[in-house]
Amino acid sequence: MKSKKYKIAAIYTMLVLAGCNPDLLDREPDFKYTESNFWQTEATANAALTGIYAVLTGNGLFGGDATPLWEEGATPNAYCYSGGTLGYDAIGRSQQSASTEGIIANRWAQCYQGIGRANTFFARVGDVGLDAEKQNLMEGQVYFLRALYYFELATYYGGVPLILEAPNPDTQVSMPRNSREEVIAQVIADLNTAVEKLPVKHAGGDLGRATKGAAMALKARVLLYEASPLLNPSNSSEKWQAAADAAKAVLDLAPAAGYDLFEDYRKLFLPENENNKEVIFDVQFLFPDEGHSFDLINTQYNSNAPLQDLVDTYDMKNGLPITDPGAGYDPAKPYENRDPRLAATVVYPGALFKGEVASADYYKQTGYAMKKYSIYDAEKPPKDKSDLKSGQSETNFIVLRYADILMMYAEALNEIDPGNPAILESLNKIRKRVGMPEIPSNKSQSEMRELIRKERRIEFAGEALYYNDIRRWKIAEVVMNAPIKTWQSNIIETRKFNPARDYWWPIAQKELDLNSKLEQNPNY
Repeated sequence: MKSKKYKIAAIYTMLVLAGCNPDLLDREPDFKYTESNFWQTEATANAALTGIYAVLTGNGLFGGDATPLWEEGATPNAYCYSGGTLGYDAIGRSQQSASTEGIIANRWAQCYQGIGRANTFFARVGDVGLDAEKQNLMEGQVYFLRALYYFELATYYGGVPLILEAPNPDTQVSMPRNSREEVIAQVIADLNTAVEKLPVKHAGGDLGRATKGAAMALKARVLLYEASPLLNPSNSSEKWQAAADAAKAVLDLAPAAGYDLFEDYRKLFLPENENNKEVIFDVQFLFPDEGHSFDLINTQYNSNAPLQDLVDTYDMKNGLPITDPGAGYDPAKPYENRDPRLAATVVYPGALFKGEVASADYYKQTGYAMKKYSIYDAEKPPKDKSDLKSGQSETNFIVLRYADILMMYAEALNEIDPGNPAILESLNKIRKRVGMPEIPSNKSQSEMRELIRKERRIEFAGEALYYNDIRRWKIAEVVMNAPIKTWQSNIIETRKFNPARDYWWPIAQKELDLNSKLEQNPNY
């Protein structure tokens, strides 16, 4: 049985007032939690902390049916064929608006739900009278979580209202947006505090809880985004240096924390290997307490169907692109002798999958299906797992893993110190895991930049990173304004991306209606 350390819990309940006797209104009910009687024990403080983590499993973030898997549909990696994908299909066609429901509304609301719970925790945990060490440990996790929620907001919407006090409808119902720079400054401050308060490892292997390494890794990602072309148009070397230093700090912590690459790329994403040495922070799931539908979406629904453009990105096993005349690519056998990460990530026509030869007719959207984050592979699954339905899957979703730190370090270092041997060391360590040849050392800075970007796309395909990568690299208008194709190169549709608008999501109309001081993002 998998050990899970946080589950969905009802943390607060509505106070139900019954009857008309005025004296009853003056009594605290002894059968329900209220704001006044909740913050009294270590158990309730832990329950409140669990409630902050629980927001991560919502359909605005990393759970729901398959929210992070669908994000690939807003990139050239995958095709989301219906509005049942929380609106990622609309984003991929540049059709999102303030009235678009789904992810655009949900991510904003759920991030603020997590922030509100975090701020309440800070305001009230002192009332419990916890041991100082225990309170410090809990607070470190909450600082990490608040930083993560604000980083999500800043990444997709830009500047947002920066709220650091417990929810108060009298003062917070109408607040203007802070600048994105102010929000990111708070994110960094929260992460620095989290680093100070959190241990390298939790006692007893408290799975799913944020650690010092998780806070440091998230800081590295934040600083890498800040250094990238979208947010660093002047190409400030100081920002790239900060990102490189933050990633290097995680690499230096790795021996003590036990971080390293997991030996098998495909098995890294299977439930039996959860919480392995490559995982720095993940979102924990356990059916029936809190499940998702990753297996259903990947296979039967096929609503995150890989595109031909992604498949073509994988090199031959000799390290050459399929377009190179010397690569040995055979159009009649297009999936043979390719980078092993292709077969580990994508179900292609003719592959052995679930005990049968995969047919393009079964995966009708593009001829391909996403294998990563599915429990299914070549073998026929056991009967009790052969047809998982909505909410019955439980594979943890990895938010931060060690390979990403290596890749972030290589990217940042290439911008400030091209030719540094650590760039190739980091990249080749990742490639060695899957048996791909080393990258030659004779590459220019610009050539290495393109190789790093390609390597990121391949290594993290299906992991909800590429959408933010093409935005922060400011290449979305190049890669998105193009037709998307099936395995037979039939055009499905032509994607759109408006660079004057689409680098940021709109704020949902219902939020604008609630808060008259909010300003919409440009051109929505």
